[in-house]
Amino acid sequence: MASEVDICNIALNNLGASNITSLTEDSKAGRLCNQRYEFSRDTVFRSHPWNCLVTRIELAQDADTPAFGFDYQYTLPANCLRVITLWTASTDSSQAAMDSGDVMFKIETRKLLTNESTAKIIYLARVEDPNEYDSLLVEAIAARLSAEICYAITGSAALLTPMLATYEAKIKEARFVDASEGMPDRILSETFVESRFG
Repeated sequence: MASEVDICNIALNNLGASNITSLTEDSKAGRLCNQRYEFSRDTVFRSHPWNCLVTRIELAQDADTPAFGFDYQYTLPANCLRVITLWTASTDSSQAAMDSGDVMFKIETRKLLTNESTAKIIYLARVEDPNEYDSLLVEAIAARLSAEICYAITGSAALLTPMLATYEAKIKEARFVDASEGMPDRILSETFVESRFG
């Protein structure tokens, strides 16, 4: 089973560096992995609606309302990295809200703003347990981390280009496999409202 240290060691091995035993290890590699692991992981997480991170929840309406533009606001879960879709009281499986053109929302300061009096969201959660990750996602995170710490570990600017190319290849493969599992995006788009970020 994967751990954060395992992912960091994959990244370090990609660079020809030695393994670490923990993220609190007092070594250059340990300090760099401790500093960059979460940022690299969350960047990869936000890049695609990974099946292993998708979560559903009904949001509680806030007592406060937006100053203007929308009627209601909802506080997003603390582990929400990205809202994928909004399901409202007016949405059902046979009638897509997006087809009606009247369901709109916006994300501002960890709040979902909308004119809907109820809101259920599908979102990407910050899942911290690597045992929950798909193996290809693990490889993509490690490749991203390799690129992030490449120069600091190796001192080689020339190595950065192949590390970035490796990351692009890993993330492309992981996205393709992940997207091929479950309901096609076309069907999802007929049922849910795509989120927009400003």
